[in-house]
This record gives sequence, structure tokens and C-alpha cells, in this order.
Amino acid sequence: MTYQSEYSRSIDHPEAFWADKAAALDWFKAPTTILSRDENGMERWFADGEMNTCHMALDYHVANGRGEQVAIYYDSPVTASRRAITYRELLDQVAKFAGLLQQQGVVKGDRVLIYMPMVPEAAVAMLASARLGAIHSVVFGGFAANELAVRIEDAAPKVVVSASCGIEIDRIIAYKPLLDEAIATSSHKPARTIILQRPEAVAELQSGRDLDWQEAVASAPAADCTSVLATDPLYILYTSGTTGKPKGVVRDNGGHAVAMKYSMKAIYDMNPGDVFWAASDVGWVVGHSYIVYAPLLAGLSTVFYEGKPVRTPDAGAFWRVVSDYRVKALFSAPTAFRAIRKEDPESLCLQGYDLSCLKTVFMAGERLDPPTYHWVKDLLGVPVVDHWWQTETGWAICANLMGVEPMPAKAGSATLPAPGFNVQILDESGAPVGPNEQGVVALKRPLPPGCLPTIWGDFNRFYEGYLSTFEGYYVSGDGGYKDEEGYVFIMGRTDDVINVAGHRLSTGEMEEVLAAHPAVAECAVIGVACSLKGQKPLGLILLKDGVEIDAAALQAELVASVRHKIGAVACFKEALVVSRLPKTRSGKILRKILRQIADGDEYTVPSTIDDPSSLAEIADVLARSGFSKGEVA
Repeated sequence: MTYQSEYSRSIDHPEAFWADKAAALDWFKAPTTILSRDENGMERWFADGEMNTCHMALDYHVANGRGEQVAIYYDSPVTASRRAITYRELLDQVAKFAGLLQQQGVVKGDRVLIYMPMVPEAAVAMLASARLGAIHSVVFGGFAANELAVRIEDAAPKVVVSASCGIEIDRIIAYKPLLDEAIATSSHKPARTIILQRPEAVAELQSGRDLDWQEAVASAPAADCTSVLATDPLYILYTSGTTGKPKGVVRDNGGHAVAMKYSMKAIYDMNPGDVFWAASDVGWVVGHSYIVYAPLLAGLSTVFYEGKPVRTPDAGAFWRVVSDYRVKALFSAPTAFRAIRKEDPESLCLQGYDLSCLKTVFMAGERLDPPTYHWVKDLLGVPVVDHWWQTETGWAICANLMGVEPMPAKAGSATLPAPGFNVQILDESGAPVGPNEQGVVALKRPLPPGCLPTIWGDFNRFYEGYLSTFEGYYVSGDGGYKDEEGYVFIMGRTDDVINVAGHRLSTGEMEEVLAAHPAVAECAVIGVACSLKGQKPLGLILLKDGVEIDAAALQAELVASVRHKIGAVACFKEALVVSRLPKTRSGKILRKILRQIADGDEYTVPSTIDDPSSLAEIADVLARSGFSKGEVA
């Protein structure tokens, strides 16, 4: 099999291609309608197929002799604990927790919100929800109460599953007070919460609403799998929107399962019994796709790591985990490797670890800069695969297909489109551009299995945000180009969502927090280049007339506000007071140019600018504050 034959068949004969891939899974009723359209006119996959994702991920493997194979390796340097959970043990835990959810009235179509740290119980809750045909929505444990409340209101869960605390290196974060505050401020009140008590911080439970996980599950019956249609939702995962209101990306059961199973071999070259480690968090799409679902659907062993690449305890943490569990493929964000390099530039912490098991390193979540690519490749002596995808797609849009035909890598490129993704570079009118010419990265429909069919409760928002720009295309929101060999280069976002250490965050949402300060008249938040995190947010603040406030004190207050309203995940640490913000004549702040100035890039003064001198003025402010000073092209 060659890459070109595999890819061409997926584009030219998509129904036959994906019917073959679907046959690799254990359906209750195999689909005969492969591609159709729903009531919104959106293409859907396997509409008449009946199945259960949990059955495909657990029951099937236990029934076929993998019961004693390890499903999850849990490694927690922050609690000095480890566990190995077999497929049979995981199935037992999931069936019992599904029984507990059933006792709380959870049925097919209900939502279960999961607010958990990186512990195996998070996967148990996800799979148990899927077992019942319920729809789970995992919220990253680093989000503040306000962010959690917004998601509770939108998803309207019947049950919330949480833990008493999470642990960030050596700092214990109590989750229960955040959950209580979120429920108190949300207009939707879940009927029940189930709390996993951790010894590091035991939570006080509210009588009549809160259940102790361990106590409640002990007497719960095991629940069987509920049959669902392939097009029924499996989960909702919220991603930052440019308006500040998170978007609930919906993932269906059937297309998701087919894409996950296929990608595990085609992209990552993983076979049943291999050990795969996605060093991410279950709160992000990588955690959904490649910590929980894809590895289990493919019969692998997956690593749940509750720690950091550095300081838990040192910059050798990744190398230890790879060595201890004989990891074949490691997947993380470039930020992780930049942190390791910063802490251990001579790679002394690598010494003493046997990494002969490691065959490939995969990176995604942000642009892989060439220096990091070369450093990791030279250090480990294995292929480094930069692949590009989004929360919305659920798996790689572009990648080097290591399980089909590995292609020569090019630093700065995510290689070639993955099967099913018809990637086009378009100009502003929607016409394709030539090689090495930058434009809008768009996907010609139909999107392949695994991609979102809608935004939760708001198809119009999905249509307007992704499908309306160019007829017949999904617009990714990223800009980039293809070279003469078809290699895709992603150059960055075209909206105001920034990428901080692989986490997509809305600058608009941060601006709302800053603008609420009584001293602030107007503000802009931009993402500026950061050697460690890829991007970091920078606030530019215009004070109200007559307000006198110490700049350092203001910055401290604004940082605290963002941390409270959004969470430490925003990494918001800098705010500069300016006398004016450069705008167009229609009043739009020139954020792209502000980013170019701060990053030291060339920029063009637009003809629509209201006052050209404002750019020079802000360039001086940025330069005095240690940022670069871009030059006018």
C-alpha cells in the first residue's frame, strides 16, 4: 500500500473506502448507508449502523482474549503512585460506574459533565457514560468556576462527576469549592454530583446532592451496553470561541470510532498490544482521542500520566515513563519538549534510560518550530512527526502516515493530508492558489468520519463559523500553504484564538475580564511569540481619563482577575498601559499588526488606519517593555 493509493481512494471513492474501515469494528448492526445527509444538510457517516463505543473499546477485547492485557498504565509522580489496570478490570469498573449513573437516572441522550484530574477514574466516567448512550462533556480541571459554570449551563448535565482535588506539581487545587461555586452561579442545577475523594484533599460533601464515588459504586449493579445509532452523540467538548462563548463541539459515536481505530494504525503505526502514550490531559481533544478512545478501540495499552515534563521531579520525567512502560510512540505538544530543553539543555537527565522501545515521536497542538523539531530528532534518533488537527476534527487533518508509507519529513510542515481530508488553500474569493502561495486552509466537503457535525444546540453557529465562507468547504480558521510536492505548512490562526502550550484560548474572553476592571477604558489582548509556550497573551490597556493607578498594581489585579475568571491555564501575566490603541476608521483594533510588532515581524500600515502615528507609539511602548519592535515593510 502506498500513501497516494490510500489517499486517492479516500477522496475518489469515500463510501467504499470508509465502509472497509468500518468493517474492522464490532457493530451490533453493521451500517449499509455509509454516507448521507441529516436534517441540516450536513454529511453524516454510517447513519443506520447500531453500536456502542464502550462495547467496541472494552467488551469486545475481553471477549476476544485481551482481558488480562493492561489497558491503562497510571503513573502519578505528584502522588508517588502507579497502577496497571487490565481490560477486564477496566470493564468491571466501567460497568459498575455505569450502573451507578443509571441509579441516578442517567439514560441515553442525557449529559454527564466530568471535571477531573488525570486519573483513570476520568476514563471510567467517560466510558461509563458511553456505555449508557449518555453524552459526556469533560471540562479541563484547570478551569476556574466561571468557565465551569458556562459549560454546565450549556450542556445541562443530569450528573456532574468530579474529584476532591487535582495536583499541579506540588500544589493541591481543591476542585470541590470550584464546583460548588459553578453550580451556585449556573442557571442549570445538576441533580447529582459524584465526587472521587483523594487523600491529598478530602472534600466536604453536600447532603442530598453529593455522592462519595467509592461508597456509592460499591453497591451499584453492573450495567450492560445500550445500543445507539452511529450518528448519536458520544460527547461534547468545549473549545474557545472568538466571541468568548465556548463552542460545544459534538462528536458522534460511529464516525468517531471508525476514525480512531483507523488512525491508530495508519498514522501512528500501532498494533494491538503496543504501548501508546499521549502526554496530554483528558480535558483536551488529544486526551479524548488518544489517551482514552483510540488506544482502547485498537487494543493497545495507554498511559495516564499525572505529572509534567519537568519538575516532577526533573527534566527526565518523559524519558523515565517511556523506559518504564516500553512506550512505542510518544505524542505531546512542542511546548513540552521546549520545557525539557530549557531545564536540561545538555540532556543529562536522559542518561540511564533505555529508550530502545521508542519508535516515533508525534507532536501537535501548536506549530512545531524547526529548532525544536531538529533538537528532538537529533536527541532521540527517531522520526519526529508534526501533524496538524483541531478539536473540531478529532484527528489529524495532515500527517506523515507512519503505518501506511512514511514520507520524507520537512521541518515546519505537517506533511500531507490524511485520508479523507481534501485540503485546499484558497484566496479571499474562494479560488485555489498555487504552490507556495499563502491562503486560507479549507477542507472540501464531505468531511471524513470523526469530524464534528454541529455545535451543541446551535447548528447555525456551526454553519456561520465554519461552512458559510466558501460554498462546499469547511474553513479551518488557519492560514498556510502547500509546496510544489503538496506538503502542507500551517502558519497560524486567522482569528483571535491563541495557542498557549497547546491550549486554544480566546483573547476575546480575556478582554472581557480586563475590561471589567474599573480603571480600564478599553483593552486588547494579543498572542505574542513565546519560546517556551508557542504563544502567550499580552494585554494592552487604555485607562479611563483621570484615573491614576500604579502600573504594577494594575497588572497584578488584572492577572488575578484572569486567573479567577478563566484559570491559570490562560498563562496571563503581562499587561501594559498605553495611551491609545491603533484602529481602523471603522473602530476595529488592528490586532494582527500589534502581534507583528510585538514579534518583531515586518508589517504594512493599512490604508484603513485611523491614525498611523499610533502604531509607532505602541511599537515604542512594546520595545521599552522588552518586546521586539517590528519594522514597517
